Amino acid sequence: MGLGHRAALAALFLLVAVVSPNVSGGGETDGDALLRRVAERYGGVKTLSARFRQEVPLENVGIVRKAAGRVTFQRPLRMRWDYQVPGKQLFLADGESFYFQPPDSTRVFRRKIDEGALGGRIPLLLLFGKGDITDYFRVEKAIPLEGRKETALRLVPKGDGAPEVRRVDLVVDDAGLAIREIHLYDHLGGSNHLYLDDIVIDPVLPADHFRFRESPGVEVVDG
Repeated sequence: MGLGHRAALAALFLLVAVVSPNVSGGGETDGDALLRRVAERYGGVKTLSARFRQEVPLENVGIVRKAAGRVTFQRPLRMRWDYQVPGKQLFLADGESFYFQPPDSTRVFRRKIDEGALGGRIPLLLLFGKGDITDYFRVEKAIPLEGRKETALRLVPKGDGAPEVRRVDLVVDDAGLAIREIHLYDHLGGSNHLYLDDIVIDPVLPADHFRFRESPGVEVVDG
């Protein structure tokens, strides 16, 4: 799984806030309450942009792949990852298809957006804004981070609704409720770590921001 796909899968949990939050019930824990407040904070968000830094440890070779750039989202089903470090590459979802162009490649890979392309129904539901994360995940722990005014929420799947995911850790700003970090762990021992800053809520984006443009000499490959 490439950096672009890993980043897309992890960052869909940033859109936990676009689902409709459940009404608080009896016995709600501090972690449940914080997750609900995050959902309420972002419930009306239409667009979002942020700078990102990504780290993917490759345990079998003892290295950490690092990347950085800027990401933008727009509901429904649109996102754009502009990688700048270590090299320029693009990962784009235009509402119907994913496009990925590796660095220094003359090929762009296109795939229709469906459950299989995302590796499970949970990310798709969250991206559409039609799912409620509390139906599929529960807050196992809420850990205040000393000296940071942030809280880490450890989420674990309920049942088999998220087959790729072992757990997800969200680091949330206590005051503004912004999701600052997303740490995703799979069942094979892999992990993906996403750090966000310069977050802008509801920026005005160009009409063609999520439109893929074919460049001369670049081949679009389906599959």
